[in-house]
Amino acid sequence: MSHANAALTPRQRARIGRLVVEEGWTVASAARFFRVSYPTAAKWAHRYAEMGRAGMEDRSSRPHRSPNKTPQPLVRKIVHKRLKTRRGPVEIASLTGVPASTVYAVLKRCRLNRLSHVDVATGEVIRRYEHDHPGSLIHVDVKKLGNIPDGGGWRTLGRAQGGRNARATTPVRKGGHVVMGHAYVHTVIDDHSRLAYAEIHDDETAPTAIAVLARAVAWFAARGVIIEAVLSDNGPAYRSNAWRDAWRDACHDLGIKHRRTRPYRPQTNGKIERFHRTLADGWAYSKHYNSEKARRAALPAWLHFYNHHRQHSAIGKVPPITRLNNLPGHYS
Repeated sequence: MSHANAALTPRQRARIGRLVVEEGWTVASAARFFRVSYPTAAKWAHRYAEMGRAGMEDRSSRPHRSPNKTPQPLVRKIVHKRLKTRRGPVEIASLTGVPASTVYAVLKRCRLNRLSHVDVATGEVIRRYEHDHPGSLIHVDVKKLGNIPDGGGWRTLGRAQGGRNARATTPVRKGGHVVMGHAYVHTVIDDHSRLAYAEIHDDETAPTAIAVLARAVAWFAARGVIIEAVLSDNGPAYRSNAWRDAWRDACHDLGIKHRRTRPYRPQTNGKIERFHRTLADGWAYSKHYNSEKARRAALPAWLHFYNHHRQHSAIGKVPPITRLNNLPGHYS
């Protein structure tokens, strides 16, 4: 693409070349007509004669040789220090004997300028993945939230008033503490589009998770997405002794391949873990709810906002729904 101050666009360059090469104009006449210098008109006429219309596009301004470029052995040494010790540019500069600005330039070129790009546990570069079409893989998990007592909870009212509301709502106590119970948000998210589906239940058992999966598959199918595989962790809803075969059989009946994350490796299911953080910030703890019923009633509206209106930075700052190219009625 031409820069903002370019005198000629590729189309105008082609016109110069065509007038000079094919219609017999002189270079001087073409330069005067298009109000450019003689060398400029001659350059485009010469390229047009050699390469035709394809030669009119912009070329890279990158030099053929870079004599002052950092040698590869030194680049590898800088990268090694960054990955294994997580040091900053100044510390690495003192160890390698090169300026800190050079170290930072190397790290930026290798996309290691931010420590968030490096896995803390392994020291290796984080390898992000994304399946190439909707439905290729969905992630499932359960988010556990404490129920809100009538009148509001401690997060917004403080522990004193929140405790009084809890005792007034739930007189049953256990070990001197009020037992409010929990809400279990069963979440499903598409790997490619980040389109999300969620339901709130009072447990995280396998029968509940299986029912949520069946409804989620139908929900995605209504939007033109056929689920091929599902990724879950090793939680009780997906791999318990009492229901070790129920989840597997349910996936088989739905025609879905089941995959599991590596034990003690939540990064494998990172997309839904990150969605849970967005869910908590945008819905669960976003404002004061005067009851658990009020918070649960607000979930469908927030999910619609997330899927249809909220810009998602990981997919190009567009809503997840825009990544579905086969919505029913889309071309009617």
